[in-house]
Amino acid sequence: MPFPSPSRTLGPRRRSLLASAAGAALLAGCSAGSDDSGGAASAAARVRERAVRDSQELARRYDAVLAVHPALAGRLRPLRAEVARHAAAFGGTAAAASSAPPSPSAPRTAAAGTQGSAGSAGTGASASAAGSPSPGVPETAKEALAALAAAERSLADRRTAALAQVPGELARLLASVAAAGAAHAYLLTEG
Repeated sequence: MPFPSPSRTLGPRRRSLLASAAGAALLAGCSAGSDDSGGAASAAARVRERAVRDSQELARRYDAVLAVHPALAGRLRPLRAEVARHAAAFGGTAAAASSAPPSPSAPRTAAAGTQGSAGSAGTGASASAAGSPSPGVPETAKEALAALAAAERSLADRRTAALAQVPGELARLLASVAAAGAAHAYLLTEG
């Protein structure tokens, strides 16, 4: 008995199935991509805002040291100006140098140069974010320079850790500013 040749089978054709699968994958990719870009954009915005706050807080630290140790002005003013430019590069306003000396009630103790931890780059929670007054300034110029160097180093480390959280151009800016902060730390501790 001869078998009939299957000229037409019931159900969808192979091409229809492939086209449907490709369309479904494309739609899934588009919707997932739009969710990810929204999440990436908000993460980038948080990192950018944090970078502005951190740079402005660092500029206030420089101001506090300059007010207590004016003999360091020649060494610190160019570095402080760079820190202000970093705040502006991240979209903030460059913190203007304060001309008022610190209040007499401000403690003149060793500054905690390692504010925050290297792992807290994306949390947005730090002393600088709380708007706390500028930290105490150490009594000696050498200790003040060391405290500034520690703050620069800590901030450079946090910015380096945040690189994986942000897209291309912001990551390049963050890396550049982190490298500048590491160079500042070196300049503050040498000579």
